[in-house]
Amino acid sequence: MSNPLQQTIEALAKEKGIEPDVVITAIEEAVATASRKYYKTGENLKTRFNMETGQVDLFALKTVVDDVTDAATQIGLNDAREMYRPIYGDDVANSIEIGDEMEFPKPTEVLGRIAAQTAKQVIFQKVREAERENIFAEYNQQIGEVKNGTVKRFENGDIILEIGRVESVLPRKEQSRAESYAPADRVRVVIKGVNRSAKGPQIVVSRTDPALLIKLFEQEVPEIYDGTVMIRGAVREAGDRAKVAVFSRERDVDPVGACVGMKGTRVQSIIRELRGEKIDIVEWSEDPVQFVTQAISPAKVQRVSIVSDEDKVMEVVVEDKQLSLAIGKKGQNVRLAAKLTGWKIDIKSEEEKRKEVEAQFGALEIGSSESAAEGETATAEGENATAEGENATAEGEAAAAEPAAATAEEPAKSE
Repeated sequence: MSNPLQQTIEALAKEKGIEPDVVITAIEEAVATASRKYYKTGENLKTRFNMETGQVDLFALKTVVDDVTDAATQIGLNDAREMYRPIYGDDVANSIEIGDEMEFPKPTEVLGRIAAQTAKQVIFQKVREAERENIFAEYNQQIGEVKNGTVKRFENGDIILEIGRVESVLPRKEQSRAESYAPADRVRVVIKGVNRSAKGPQIVVSRTDPALLIKLFEQEVPEIYDGTVMIRGAVREAGDRAKVAVFSRERDVDPVGACVGMKGTRVQSIIRELRGEKIDIVEWSEDPVQFVTQAISPAKVQRVSIVSDEDKVMEVVVEDKQLSLAIGKKGQNVRLAAKLTGWKIDIKSEEEKRKEVEAQFGALEIGSSESAAEGETATAEGENATAEGENATAEGEAAAAEPAAATAEEPAKSE
């Protein structure tokens, strides 16, 4: 590009990360808008950027017709040929036919300052829209990726970060409570989403999303990066504790050992990045009992039993000394284990389980005693009923003897 306007277009396109054609189209539309406001003739005005001169040419388009009904947009066949004949010659003029569109140049120098200001606003608007679309398309494909950002400023508890050439927002709810930042601090974040807004695409990033933990492991552990070790699940309570379930595709590779690294070097670098957040790395298993046993780590489990397969409920029994460790601070350990495994976990100490069993046996003994007492009562009632029956039989025999005596006395009365 040789002329100054073309050089400016090229520089603007490079700065905004858009194609020069987008800027040229914006300029053409801007001049067309300004021209319609100036002329107000109802003509069909079109613009074209002249690559040779670096100027925007303005034309009024008219359709060639037999009978002109609108002089602003139509022209007669004879008039069109007469206008083109002295400029382009007989051959071009005679080739004009009904339905052709003809361009009639119009001056742009007369547009004035107001029109120029209108054109400037239109250009900026079109360039901004193109820039927003490019940013949205670029970062929408990078959701879940880890990026390095620089703290720029703070707005109502949110942190505005600069990632590359664009700004992103780290909302208060996506910030770890164990972390604090100052302007110009560098921070690694994971892209959580891209929202379209009136001000342009808003890139939302996070420091609490489990995706950040997974990506950090991928960067630190070569076995995860190449697919030898797989992360089957990750849960976090940012700033306090996290649990990661890993699985190895090869027998000879220990998934937990690969993630921990020699003397804990690999996991320690991740812990430092997360400002001291504790990370439990457990081995994933298809057997839910085995998986839950591993997930309760660092507590040692005595036994696990499935209470309900349908509702996914398990009962875990631990030693009395291990109960507080298994539950964790404010129930954190068991809560994360339940999220990781997808099972509801009921943790009990051996003492609690023993008391529960004794209470169940006690209830059974009470039930047996009550049943025996009820049996004895029933037997006594039966004996009473038998005695009553014998009495009734005796009374019946006595009643039968009385009529016999009366019969024996009747002959004496007849004598």
